[in-house]
Amino acid sequence: MSVTLREGDIDAFFKAPFEIYVASLGYVSPLKSDIRRMLDPARNPLWISGNPYRFWTAERDGKLLGRIVALVHRQSNALHRTHRAQFGFFDCADDSEAAAALLNAAAGFARDQGQSELIGNFNLTAMQQAGIQTGKFGAQAYTDMVVGPPYLPRLLESNGFGAVFPMTTFDINLSQVTVPSVNGFSPSDGFVFAPVEKRVFPERMDEARRVLNDGFAANPMFVPLTSAEFEFQASEMSAILDPRLSSVLHYRGEPIGSVICIPDLNGFLAATRSRIGVATPFHYLHYRLNRKRAVIIFYSVAQAWHGRGVMPAMLARTIKALKGAGYERLGVTWIAEQNSASLRQMERLGGQPLQHLHLFRKDVA
Repeated sequence: MSVTLREGDIDAFFKAPFEIYVASLGYVSPLKSDIRRMLDPARNPLWISGNPYRFWTAERDGKLLGRIVALVHRQSNALHRTHRAQFGFFDCADDSEAAAALLNAAAGFARDQGQSELIGNFNLTAMQQAGIQTGKFGAQAYTDMVVGPPYLPRLLESNGFGAVFPMTTFDINLSQVTVPSVNGFSPSDGFVFAPVEKRVFPERMDEARRVLNDGFAANPMFVPLTSAEFEFQASEMSAILDPRLSSVLHYRGEPIGSVICIPDLNGFLAATRSRIGVATPFHYLHYRLNRKRAVIIFYSVAQAWHGRGVMPAMLARTIKALKGAGYERLGVTWIAEQNSASLRQMERLGGQPLQHLHLFRKDVA
C-alpha cells in the first residue's frame, strides 16, 4: 500500500517516534502535554501572533512511519529579510516514500505561503531544539537536544536538501574540571550573582530574557523573544528548578549576564515515556533523589559586556555550584561552528563533542 498523510492528529504526532525508533537510539520525547501545548493555536504565542503552520503524520496500512511540522516565522523573515518556511519535528522511518510524502507536504506548504526556501529542523524556533543529527550517534543526549538516526540526513539529501550551519553539543565530565579562577566580579566591585529561585522566578527569568535578547541580537536566525513567548517556553521550568544552578549576574542592580542551567530530565522522561500517569510521582521522586546530570539551556552576556570576562566568570560560578551540589556531568546545547568564543569556552572547560548537527535547506520556489 502507498503512504497516506494525516493532518492535525496530535495523538499520532506524539506517538510516531515511539513506533519508528528503536530504544537503543536514545530518542527522548518532550512530555505529551508539552507537545499539545506547542501545537495548540490558542496557547502558543508563536501561532497567536499570526504565524501559519500545519503538521502531518505519515502511515502505511495503519502503521505510523513519520511526522513533520511546517511553519512560517514571519517575524524572523522580516528581521533577517528572508523568504523562508521552516520544518520541525521531522522524524521518519527509513522509508523513502514516507520521507518524500512528508517533505513534499512541507515544501508545498512553503510554496503556498509564498516562500522560496525550506529549512529545518526547528522545534519550533531557533531558540528551541534545532538541527538534524549528522554525527556521533548513540551518545546519551541531554534535555533539549535533538536525537535522530543515522539515515535521516540521507533521506533529506535524497529529497533535494543540503546540509548547512554546522552545530555541536557538548558533554563535560565535572570530576575532571578545575573551577577557573576569576577575579574582579565580587559584590565590592558592584557585581552580584542573583540565583533563579522560585520566589523570584518570574522576575529573574524576565531579566534572563532581556539579557538573551541583547546578547544574541547579532546572531544569525535569532529573533528577540517577547515576554509571552519566553514565559510559554520557560514557565514549567520552575517545577524542575534547582536554584543552585541558574543565575543572573547584576552590575549595580542591572542584569548583564545569565546562565540557565537545569537538571537533565531525560532519564525521567524515558522512564515515563513522556506521559503523565499513576507511576509518574514515583519516577519523579526517583529522579529527584538521583539526579547527577545537568544541562545548560542557554547563556548570554549583554553586548556592552562582551569581551570583558563576564562569561568565564558566570561559567566558573555555575561549575562550582554544580560540583558543590553533587552533579557529575554537564551537557551544553548546540553551539554553532561560527561561534568561536563559545567554542573556546567549551575547550577551556574540557567539553567533549557529544553530537554533530546541521540544518538542512532546500529551494522550493
